[in-house]
Amino acid sequence: MFVTLEQTDVAELHQFRDPVTGLRALIAIHSTRLGPALGGCRFLPYPDEATAEIDACRLARGMSLKAAMAGLPLGGGKAVIMEPDKPYDRAALFRSFGRAVESLGGRYITAMDAGTEMSDLDQVARQTRHVRGSSADGMDPSPFTALGVYTALQVASERQLHRQDLKGLHVAIQGLGHVGRRLAMMLAWAGARLTVSDLDEARGMALAERLKATFVPPERIMQVPCDVFMPCALGGILNADSIPRLDTRLIVGAANNQLASLEDAHHLQDRHILYTPDYVNNAGGLIALTLHHQQLGNETVRRKVKGIGRTLRHLLNDAERLRVSPAIMADRMAEQRLHDARERAA
Repeated sequence: MFVTLEQTDVAELHQFRDPVTGLRALIAIHSTRLGPALGGCRFLPYPDEATAEIDACRLARGMSLKAAMAGLPLGGGKAVIMEPDKPYDRAALFRSFGRAVESLGGRYITAMDAGTEMSDLDQVARQTRHVRGSSADGMDPSPFTALGVYTALQVASERQLHRQDLKGLHVAIQGLGHVGRRLAMMLAWAGARLTVSDLDEARGMALAERLKATFVPPERIMQVPCDVFMPCALGGILNADSIPRLDTRLIVGAANNQLASLEDAHHLQDRHILYTPDYVNNAGGLIALTLHHQQLGNETVRRKVKGIGRTLRHLLNDAERLRVSPAIMADRMAEQRLHDARERAA
């Protein structure tokens, strides 16, 4: 366990088990230097505890860097719940998770993530106020996440492909969940040519037909020749095995932790593929949750989310000037902000 904490620089990893509801949950807190650690809760059938632990810790670190790059007064945390392999009461399980969140006294704030829905957060909210995105606030962050990724794509496309608009651009989208689906619709409206994929074949094919897109099975999406590849499912998909098989010039996605390791950023750079860091692209949801909680309106939120484009432009300029990967440049910038916060607190 401590090896994982050291590798991800996570300060705390809390374990929770409730034999009555079947809850087995982990809450990782990477940093609270800038504020309370906000990060979503994943509810997935993890194959083992080690996989769940690594996922929680990597995601918690990513949330710290995301908040720092977005200029938000938040730290980084993440929760994962291992879905039970036997029948369970979902509502009772999430109420139990809510009690776990409450026990941390507000140092961790939970929200929606892969495998969780607003109805789950409503159960959590019965046990703790340290939750964002339940029916009580009516905040669905996914449209703002999609807006941020779309804005990042516009900036990156201009930089890498010398395109002033997205009309006719061939985009391959991996994953059609809350964010991937919205991105597909936005890109179709902009006139892009789409190839899409999803583990839920019926859902994917229905959306493809609606948008006049091409649907391919999940195992083929990363080999599709395209202008832009957009990973919008789970992480770790850019690795030593997949990168040599990519046929694209640009990667702009919504998924967290797309790189299996930081070394893979070098591999992409060697292939002249521009990769925009995931936690810069997908900060829109976090921005929306934060500003909405401050009682700010949607137009203010949209302006702040569109500021992701300005942040990315500066990042790409600095990366080019210093001849490093944008992923490495983003880590340096975010970690410097965390370091500065620690120095101010000392």
